[in-house]
Amino acid sequence: MRGDGDGWAFSDTGTRYWGRHGAAGLLLRAPQHDGNRAVLLQHRAWWSHQGGTWALPGGARDSHETPEQAAVREAQEETGLAPDRIVIQAAVVTATVSGATWTYTTVIADTDELLPVTPNRESTELRWVAEDEVAGLRLHPGFAASWPDLRGFGLLG
Repeated sequence: MRGDGDGWAFSDTGTRYWGRHGAAGLLLRAPQHDGNRAVLLQHRAWWSHQGGTWALPGGARDSHETPEQAAVREAQEETGLAPDRIVIQAAVVTATVSGATWTYTTVIADTDELLPVTPNRESTELRWVAEDEVAGLRLHPGFAASWPDLRGFGLLG
């Protein structure tokens, strides 16, 4: 079912951004067997915005949703994750657009193990990636721009 957030928002220069009410993604962390942490990443389907890149499961916010609600809903749709296995730790606005009310919020959450996931049609692959290996992937430009700051804020390992 389509929500009322599906659609484009436009900046004052005409650049378009997915999510009429903004967008949110879930940065889900889990412990690995070696004591380090991994994050769940989505290899975006070729036909999607910035297809072929790695990013967080996420998408458009509906008008009635908080960023946390949107991130968890989108992650459930795109990965099959059970919401009751996700413990939200923080929400950080990682992108804003001049001339628009559009924002992208990264919702940082934990789970107690590397949960099995099942990609929907929006993904070519889902993968748990060690935090130290994330930057070596071909990342979505927005995620690539925010990744160093997320780690620098001490929110990640």
